[in-house]
Amino acid sequence: MRGRDLVCGIALAALLSPVLGAGGEPGAWQAKLSMCVGCHGIEGYRTAFPEVYSVPKLGGQYPEYIVSALKAYKAGERSHPTMQSIAAGLSEEDMAALAAYYGTAR
Repeated sequence: MRGRDLVCGIALAALLSPVLGAGGEPGAWQAKLSMCVGCHGIEGYRTAFPEVYSVPKLGGQYPEYIVSALKAYKAGERSHPTMQSIAAGLSEEDMAALAAYYGTAR
């Protein structure tokens, strides 16, 4: 497991280096990660607001899809009050960093 963790860490650093090198604030996206983990990091989690449904896990999802979805929530093109609120506070750099993280997570 240790070798796998090292490889994932190196891959994540490689994916995030363009984001952080482009003026992103190192560590800023990690603080925003807690907003995601509370729902999307729990296996089999179901939410009750605005209606009951299963929350998808984000680990292993394509980063491009995550960025596209976050942009759509921010623009009001996707309808979910909690996600719209969270996406409204994310910069494009935050979205790219979160998507890169979840793209390598399992």
